[in-house]
Amino acid sequence: MDLRYLIPFFDPKVQTWAIEARILRWLTFVWLFLGLVVLFSASYPAGTTEYGDGLYFFKRQLIWVLVGAVGFNLSVYTRLSFMLQTAKVGFIAIFILLVLILIPGVGTTINGATRWISIGSIVIQPSELMKPFLVLQAAHLFSRWNRVSWIVRSIWLSIFGLVLGAILLEPNLSTTALCGIILWFIALAAGLPYFYLTGIALCGFLLATISVSINDYQRKRIMSFTNPWADPMGDGYQLIQSLLAVGSGGMWGSGLGLSQQKLHFLPIQYSDFIFSVYAEEFGFVGSLLLFILLISYSIIALRVAFKARFMEHQLLAIGAMTALVGQSLINIAVATGALPTTGLPFPLFSYGGSSMVGSLILCGLLIRVAREENQGEVIPLKQPRSRRRRSYMR
Repeated sequence: MDLRYLIPFFDPKVQTWAIEARILRWLTFVWLFLGLVVLFSASYPAGTTEYGDGLYFFKRQLIWVLVGAVGFNLSVYTRLSFMLQTAKVGFIAIFILLVLILIPGVGTTINGATRWISIGSIVIQPSELMKPFLVLQAAHLFSRWNRVSWIVRSIWLSIFGLVLGAILLEPNLSTTALCGIILWFIALAAGLPYFYLTGIALCGFLLATISVSINDYQRKRIMSFTNPWADPMGDGYQLIQSLLAVGSGGMWGSGLGLSQQKLHFLPIQYSDFIFSVYAEEFGFVGSLLLFILLISYSIIALRVAFKARFMEHQLLAIGAMTALVGQSLINIAVATGALPTTGLPFPLFSYGGSSMVGSLILCGLLIRVAREENQGEVIPLKQPRSRRRRSYMR
């Protein structure tokens, strides 16, 4: 494999791709570049205060972008048939990490939640890395739903349930809900009976209700969401500061780097509430342009899904789009007070290596669907032995 293919910005074969793949590629780069600019601005005050280096978070994010770029191009150049067949290996491996996190003393606790695991000096969040493999495995299962036995269905549905349960026990209700939404939309696109879909939705709602009733902090978040001004210096503080940031942006925004709320008023301004900083600095017009970017990404992704010849590929495109755009919209809804406060990052915007890598792999999977469904390849009957070993790469 040519090592140049690992650097997506200098890909020599892009001109041979289908138009949808090329558009998605450039939309991904625009999304990523804009996210890095906003992260640079949002994280500079926190980096200066906490580490004496305003570029502390930005430089580490660049490293993860490079790692994610490798995953992006590997996804773009690996055959979907190979990825779908081998997805269960990565799925099970990350599931094991999710279970290990729950063992006392193994997981890394940050802000009261144990969602990370340290491997040497590297801290990763398995729930974020699970999303691409969840999409792959769900697409593989639900596309064959009518051709597999009830035993196989039950086994994989149980495994999906265990994954969601492990994430919920971290505790991480928002990521659990997102993963459940991804599975539900893939099942819906696969044509599963509405009776099953309704039952799954009710089970998810019941599970969320139990989690909120058990975890006091989740219940307080929901209560503060309904009226944040009732406790402006306590449970409602995050949402109030976020709304002040969004409202301060006005029509055109205060300008890049000129946000006031990021100066230690808005909590977690470089991750969970990074959209608030973006809205303050770029205003209503900038926010509208971001929505246009997300809508454009969704439209092209749906076009790719509709043009796909195989159901597996259709479901893969639907799942990747739901994970990327759906998570973005939830993050925006939280920042603007439309949903209760959660710890869900903005893909390609928020600080976090696992989120960046997982998001770029999802983008690569979507582009791969667009490439593979719009071009053919003539394969000779007899190939040299060395070429057969690399036949799953293109």
